[in-house]
Amino acid sequence: MAMTMKGEVALPASRQTVWEKLNDPEVLKACIPGCQSLDKTGENGFTATVKLKVGPVSATFKGNVELTDLDPPNGYKIGGSGEGGIAGFAKGGATVRLSDAEGGGTLLSYDVEANVGGKIAQLGARLIDGVAKKNADMFFANFAENVKAG
Repeated sequence: MAMTMKGEVALPASRQTVWEKLNDPEVLKACIPGCQSLDKTGENGFTATVKLKVGPVSATFKGNVELTDLDPPNGYKIGGSGEGGIAGFAKGGATVRLSDAEGGGTLLSYDVEANVGGKIAQLGARLIDGVAKKNADMFFANFAENVKAG
């Protein structure tokens, strides 16, 4: 089952600061809901373990994340895939763009495409879209707090 999400968030920091935080595994681990581990595996790669609950299904997904098309400090593409055992799988990517926000700071824009399959996909598009949006909102709220804290 495919899904897409778009959004933007204004952050009270320079583009360079936002870029550095977007590339810091410790910041990302702290901001990703349910993230249990995020480890760098190379120049632009990570392994991740994330625990998610979608309706009645709880699963721990283990997967890989790769950053491509790096254009510091303007953006990149992030792609990845994860396996959640019997719960299913998820794979997808996002384009992240940074630009100057009106009145100062940085505007972070994102465009996400993802696919889920297995038991989770059987729960229905509305439930999955709702959980995905909630997790994206939580990530960006956490990320904005991290940026504000310096």
